[in-house]
Order: sequence, then C-alpha cells, then structure tokens
Amino acid sequence: MNDPILEKIQTLREELNQHNYDYYVLDTPTISDYEFDQKLKALQELEKQYPQYNDPNSPSVRVGGQITKNFSTVTHEFRMYSLDNSYSKEELEEWEKRVLKLLGTEKVSFVCELKYDGASIDLTYRQGKLVQATTRGDGIQGDEITANVRTIGSVPLTLRGDYPEDFHIRGEIIILKEGFKKMNEQRIAEGEDPYMNPRNTASGSLKLQDTTEVAKRPLDCLLYYVVGNNLPIHTQFESLQKAREWGFKVPSQSQLCHSTQEVMDFINYWDIHRHDLPYETDGVVIKVNEYQAQQELGYTSKSPRWAIAYKFKAEQVSTTLESISYQVGRTGAITPVANLTPVLLAGTIVKRASLHNADQIAKLGLHLSDEVFVEKGGEIIPKITGVKLEQRSSQATPITFITHCPECNTPLVRNEGEAQHYCPNAYGCPPQITGRIQHFISRKAMDIEGLGSETVELMFRAGLIHNYADLYELKAEQIQDLERMGTRSAQNIIKGIEKSKEVPFERVLFALGIRMVGETVAKKLAKTYKSLQALRTTSYEALIQIDEIGDRIAQSVIEFFANDLNKAILERLERYGLQMEIQETEAPISDVLKGKTLVVSGVFARHSRDELKALIESHGGKVGSSISSKISYVVAGENMGPSKLEKATQLNIPILSEADFEKLILE
Repeated sequence: MNDPILEKIQTLREELNQHNYDYYVLDTPTISDYEFDQKLKALQELEKQYPQYNDPNSPSVRVGGQITKNFSTVTHEFRMYSLDNSYSKEELEEWEKRVLKLLGTEKVSFVCELKYDGASIDLTYRQGKLVQATTRGDGIQGDEITANVRTIGSVPLTLRGDYPEDFHIRGEIIILKEGFKKMNEQRIAEGEDPYMNPRNTASGSLKLQDTTEVAKRPLDCLLYYVVGNNLPIHTQFESLQKAREWGFKVPSQSQLCHSTQEVMDFINYWDIHRHDLPYETDGVVIKVNEYQAQQELGYTSKSPRWAIAYKFKAEQVSTTLESISYQVGRTGAITPVANLTPVLLAGTIVKRASLHNADQIAKLGLHLSDEVFVEKGGEIIPKITGVKLEQRSSQATPITFITHCPECNTPLVRNEGEAQHYCPNAYGCPPQITGRIQHFISRKAMDIEGLGSETVELMFRAGLIHNYADLYELKAEQIQDLERMGTRSAQNIIKGIEKSKEVPFERVLFALGIRMVGETVAKKLAKTYKSLQALRTTSYEALIQIDEIGDRIAQSVIEFFANDLNKAILERLERYGLQMEIQETEAPISDVLKGKTLVVSGVFARHSRDELKALIESHGGKVGSSISSKISYVVAGENMGPSKLEKATQLNIPILSEADFEKLILE
C-alpha cells in the first residue's frame, strides 16, 4: 500500500472494527467511549475528504445517515423454515424416536441452544464482508434491510480467521432488557407512551427508513446457524465455535447433549435461570448435531425434521369473558372469538382470544361473564385455557354456538368427523367471496403487486368485483376514485394484474382456493397432471393413488371442478391468458426409470443427494422418502443408516452404489 492516506484510513478502520468487537461481542472494551469517538471522527473526516476510498463496510456506517424509502423483496437462497414446537419431555422423546427411526440408528447427539425472542435475520457474507441482510418474511422471501443492519454494533462488517468465501448466517435481532428499559424511561420522560415489548420494538426498528434513527436503538444480534454450500464444518456445535472465531456474537450457553435426559436437564435449568439473562428467551431449540444426519432427515413442507423447539410454559393471566363473536373464513369455516376485558399479557394488551370451534367451548364449559385464564399459545396467539369456576355467578348463562351464519344468515352445517361449522353459502356470503379473492392475490399465489386485502374489500363493496376472475376485466379509471387510491396506484394495480398472467401453473392452482389444497398439494397435483384440463377431468380413484392425497382432499378437488360457477370462472381465467399448464423447461433426459421409485440415503463422492434426486426425476423416476415394498431401488452412499440397509435387504430391494446408479441411467 503506497498511498499514506489510504493506509491511515485502513488502519483506523481496523482499529475501530477491533474495538467494536471488543465492546459489542466480547463485552470487554479496551478504550474509553471518548477515545473511540475521536478515532471515529478522524475516520469520518478522512472519508469525507477522500470519497474515492469509501467502503460500504467501513465502521463509519454504524452511525447511519442513509434513507431507504422502499425495502426490496429478496428470495432467500436457502429457505428459512419455521420450527415445530414441543411442550413436554414425552413430546421430545417422540421426536427423538422419529429421528432415530429415519436415520436407522440407535444413538444421535443433539445441540441445545436458547431460543432468543427477537426478529429473525439472514446475513450474507462474501470474501469476509457483509453484503446483504434480509428479514425472514414468509421463509421464502424477505425484505432487504442491509443498511439498517450495518448500524448494529454486534454485526461484524468484516470477518476474521478462516471463514468460508460465501455463506449465510442466521440469528435474531434483539433488544437487551437493560437497553429496552432505558428506551422506555426516555420515552416516558418525553411524554411518549412506552414500547410494549423488546421483540416487537426490535422488529419495528429494522424497518425504519432512516438508518440514523436505527443506529440510536439499542439493537443487538445473536447468531446461531451457518448455511451454505461445501462448508468447512461438519456439525452444528462446531459451527457455533467457528462463528465465534469469525467474529459473530454467539451466546455461550449452547450445550452438546447425548440423550433426552441431558436435553431435559438443560431445559429445566434454563427454565429457572432464563430470568437472569440480559435478553428475553422463550424456550430451547434442540438440533441434531451432525450435518450429514440433518441432510438425511431433510424437511417437511414447513419445518426441518432435524430440529424442534421446546417452549417454556407461557405466562398466564385471568380476565373476564365479555362476549363471543364469530368470524367467517374464505372456506366458510366459522371461528368463535372471545372478547375479553383488556389485560396485559407477555408485554402486550390482549382483548381477544381464539376459541377454534364449538367443541372447545363445550370442553371449557364457558359461560358469559366467566373469569377465564388466558395465555399466549407459543407466546404469540392468545388462548383461553380454563375457567375460575369458584367465581362464576349463579345467573351466568352457558354459551350456545350459533346456528346461522353471522354474515348471510344461512343455516350452518357441520360435516361428520369435522370439528368446525361451515356456512355453505360459498358464492353468496361476503367474507367468503372477499376471502377467496384475497387468497388469490396473496404472495404465494398470484402475488398481484399493489393490490392488498383492504383494496379488495373496497372493490367488492363498490360492486366492481364478485370473484377473482373479475379482476382481469378491471380498468384503471374504475378504481382510481376508490378511498386512498389515485391514478398512479390504480395504474400500478392494473399492471400487477396483467403481470400475474405470467405466474406458473402450480401457483395458479394454489390460488384457486380449493379447500384442503395448500401450496404443497397444489405443486404435487400440478406435477402429476401437468395441466388444468387434465386435472379437472380426473377421477376420485385416480387422485387417491397419488402419494399424500387422501380421501378428503380428493373429494374436495372433485367437488370444486364439478361446480358450475367454478367452471365458468375457470373458463374466463383461461380466456384471460393465465398459465393453465406446466411450462416444461427441460424435456426428460430419458424414461429409463419410468414407473420406478428410488430412495437416496447416505453421503456420495460425485453428487449431492439433491443432485441424485434431480437425476432420478429427469430420467422418469420418483423419489421416495422411506423404505417400503413399493421401492424399486435404494441408492446407497457412505454412512447409510444400518436399519434402512437391513430393511431394504429384508424386502429384497436392490441396493445401488453411486457408480451402479450412473450405469443404470446411462443404459
């Protein structure tokens, strides 16, 4: 480095990065705040004087100064799944049994980590520098908030040590208890209402438009999971140790366990001592330690099979049940809602609680004016858990479930074997009509930009739409005078509706709102039938032959396509140009595996497991998840579970090595 100015700038940046690490991560500052501020001012002056040496990851970005009007949506390179919850030792033992069975082994190690109560974040690093920070969003897409996250002192802008060239790390943005207390003391002193809880305040801070304001918030970042391709680590516990070495703030409370009893000892200890921690925690996350075992276990449509959260018992309060109201969903399902005397619970004011269905009301034996116990299920959704019977008045009247729809007065029905009551007036009940349209435009369905739930309600009340096909006949001048609309917003909505015609068939199928056909089932049906025409002419018998398509889903699909109103709407959607068949991007390489189902297990030398599964499908085969008599071959690599191997041998299923498989598909 020949330029003395650049050399001075680099030296200041390195010193400030080290001091930030000492202060925010190690909690062992080596210089005073005044000395730190003087060094920072010197750096800022040099960067202002020599803008050619600007660096987006300079320590000077910590103070903010950037404005973000709109946070762009980013698709996660690696999906951010949610965790299944457990609440007892028995549930954990059941989960462990499933893990051992799927792995075909008798023993597995676990890593226990505290479950931090904050806003989930995904950080991307390339060549040791922070390049992107993204919120979790719906797990598939999130908001890009890099400028705001760069202001957080415990988030390293540049890494140290033997870090991978390209990887993601995930964690929670939190506010420490002490920092939250000081924030509220200041707000009260200024005559403002205090914030209700650290989690919501942290989440809201990440979406402030001015990074200078974000920098003022006492935000912290705790990291817990490294994600990437070809990582130089093999276990979760090792990844935590490595992340600390690279400069991340990884709490030291994690523990390697070898039995459910050790896991429960960890849980029981922290259930008592969590209140001594400087941050909020609502449970413990238990992860299978070995990465290879995690890969073998894989994921459900929502959660990893290799991890589970144990939730500490929720905070409980009592309050008065004032009344019951009833909500009508887009499928016609009636959900009773308890209206409560407002009460503070886990940092928020609770006024309502879900009662799910008539059976729950009967089970609780609820009467109007009862004093009821309320807690937050999973610390999020309030629910009634019991009644103070000793305080019940002799005049109290038991709650009787309604018999007619609260919106259209149609008599309710309850199908045999189902807990919920339904309004059968699917095409005349306003909440069902608007609910279907709102589902149709949602992000995972047609994702119509600029169009939201409130606007759908406005359009419906104005008589502009009566079903989702009507959207494609709208004109900008029809909607520009709606409340909070305007010419530009109306034009953007029309553009968004037009662009939705490019949405692929599997998402169109999900958007139709067929009862019991969620995102995963829609993809399976689209992949099996390839087109709407093929699906709408199929039979019940053919549907139930498809993996994971049972009697109720099959019946629901048949009923949907038999309805005359649905037929007319679908014909219109086809006429408007929506994608009604799968656009095959690549022709199958061959049909050598047609009619065959293969299971992939173990670790391979030349292919990843996902690559092998893609090869199976591209040669006409299906990928199975477990060993059964329906399996044609097992493709076995190193470390295949012994019980899987034993079961395959007992069933006389041919075992293929990686080389055998390659030879088979090349024949």
